[in-house]
Amino acid sequence: MTRIRQLLGKTVLAIGLLPLGASAQTKEVTIAYQQIAGPLVVAIANGSVEKATGYKVNWRQFESGAKVATAMASGDVQIGVIGSSPLAAAVSRGLDLQLFWILDDINEAEALVVRNGSGIVKPADLKGKKLGVPFVSTTHFHTMFALETWGIKPSELQILNMQPNQIAAAWQRGDIDAAFVWDPALARIKQTGKVLITSGELSKKGKATFDGIAANRAWAEANADFMVKLVKVIADADASYRANPAAWGADSVAAKTVASKIGGEPKEIADALKLYAYPSAEQQASAAWLGGGKDGGAARALKATADFLLEQKRIDAVAADYSRYVTPKYADAALKLK
Repeated sequence: MTRIRQLLGKTVLAIGLLPLGASAQTKEVTIAYQQIAGPLVVAIANGSVEKATGYKVNWRQFESGAKVATAMASGDVQIGVIGSSPLAAAVSRGLDLQLFWILDDINEAEALVVRNGSGIVKPADLKGKKLGVPFVSTTHFHTMFALETWGIKPSELQILNMQPNQIAAAWQRGDIDAAFVWDPALARIKQTGKVLITSGELSKKGKATFDGIAANRAWAEANADFMVKLVKVIADADASYRANPAAWGADSVAAKTVASKIGGEPKEIADALKLYAYPSAEQQASAAWLGGGKDGGAARALKATADFLLEQKRIDAVAADYSRYVTPKYADAALKLK
């Protein structure tokens, strides 16, 4: 018995010498999200991910995808909501991330709005004006594409790098004449402005944008079971919205919940939800989005975006194939879960 006690004592001592949290290291994760209205926000609020996975999830809100990418590069964040433009920038700079879910097809949820009284009636009137947009964002990508489509040189107007909250404040002061942004800032500036063009319209011209969820590749592969269950939770939340959009109206618990998490009024949230499209897990896993390898929808969109960022001197090189940074495997596995 004395010998057993000695062995047990050594075992306990050895365990005590382990780094704190080592045994539970893979049971905690930090996930970044943005002020983007969607079913995911309800899942964040009701703890669905924690219940399904058993992980402790630290949810952190960021103002833009560029800031999410910086946090992921530092290692502080393992999974993050990020737009196609900041994602393309991050992976082109060598950050080993994988896009594993399309949070939303941006569709009409991002728009270029011109302020009432600015004198802007048609695209050519943007010349000489001030336009606010978060740089290296999906709206920045579409701003430059819109100008190219209209034959306007970027140097012919002032394009200012502003975060969404800064845009809303500058708009109210009358400091800017136009902005390309998303909700809730978009809903606010629409009240005293008019939409000149939307991301949905620009996507139809050949350059699509989306909001996605990406993970640190090594972390995801080491926590594959968590990843599959996370995707299942998000897919179920999206399906709930698609099945009954009317249940997400201005007076709904869902709209109020989203507003409480990301800001804005419940009516603004309800209106914003209608502007997005939420692809099903089957669609996500197909070549239309995450599947298809090099020729898949997401991989091609990232390549086109990277080409744009290179032109803008925001990155130094473009990869020949962006399918390395896209994976359908977690969506495929989630489809098999009951």
